[in-house]
Amino acid sequence: MTALFIAVLASLRASIHSRLELAAEILALRHQLAVLQRTTPKRPRLCPIDRLVWILLSSVWQNWRQAVHGRRGGPPSRSRRTFLTNHVSQLASIDFFTVPTATFRVLFVFVMLSHDRRRIVQLNVTAHPTAAWTAQQLREAWPWDTAPRFIIRDRDAIYGSEPQRTLQHMGLQEVLTAPRCPWQNPFVARVIGSLRRECLDHVIVWNERSLRRHLQHYVAYYHEWRTHLSLDKDAPVPRAAQPPACGTIVSFPHVGGLHHHYERRAA
Repeated sequence: MTALFIAVLASLRASIHSRLELAAEILALRHQLAVLQRTTPKRPRLCPIDRLVWILLSSVWQNWRQAVHGRRGGPPSRSRRTFLTNHVSQLASIDFFTVPTATFRVLFVFVMLSHDRRRIVQLNVTAHPTAAWTAQQLREAWPWDTAPRFIIRDRDAIYGSEPQRTLQHMGLQEVLTAPRCPWQNPFVARVIGSLRRECLDHVIVWNERSLRRHLQHYVAYYHEWRTHLSLDKDAPVPRAAQPPACGTIVSFPHVGGLHHHYERRAA
């Protein structure tokens, strides 16, 4: 008798729970329609009350993620992956980051990264970044006939009319990230993180000259010897594998001894 009573309660609870989830899903769909109707379909905008609705729904609806994302979930299609692979050579990204000096100055470093082979095609330092200086860095990065097709950047005011005209004359199409979304420009952000963690966090920067020297040493190591998982553990400048017959392994220091590379040399 007790087992039967427990089974009835469980069945009743499951029925109530399923009905509650169904009602929550209907409410969620109606709310999505309401948001789309009051905003443009290309860029829906959420207000605080919309976020409150989803907070309340998530507290009573456990499977809301699967219901919302299940229509377009799953791994990316093979055609999309092939497209990204085939066009990676036409992508580049740019960004600035700051470096404080020992004399309490702030220097600005401009980085331009080619997504193909993760090459740093331009790296320069200035204490006073201007639109004209930024446009000059863009012109120096590539000859006119070798520029990529797309360049990813954030919405910093330094990219004013002059850099935009330079990109247009070079035939580059700008891809702007959303405001306050650095994760939308991940490749150059990862390079900046590597520059900090693997070089700048371990040296004292006195002035522009010393910063430029440290960066030049690191970029030489980065291109020729630093391995990348995305490149099958190869460097941006490809290297040939050395069999044991080439000799014993010898260590060579880089960036003032912060890093080393290893080669086989005949005795």
